[in-house]
Amino acid sequence: MTDNINNPSHYQGRYGMESIDALRNFMTDEQLKGFFMGNSLKYILRHQKKNGLEDLKKARKNLDWLIEEMDKEGR
Repeated sequence: MTDNINNPSHYQGRYGMESIDALRNFMTDEQLKGFFMGNSLKYILRHQKKNGLEDLKKARKNLDWLIEEMDKEGR
């Protein structure tokens, strides 16, 4: 079964690298936090018209990543 929340196959490259790893490698901390915040908002706003609970879980995943980044900074 495909896990569209934690391990979506459509975000993996040919050698198993996930897009989140590329983002973490090429974006500044501020850019990355903004990306996670924007993605969370996107999934929250669309959940009633698109993927329901799955979108809310995706929003939560992005919020978890945002919190991890903020924890690294001691905020």
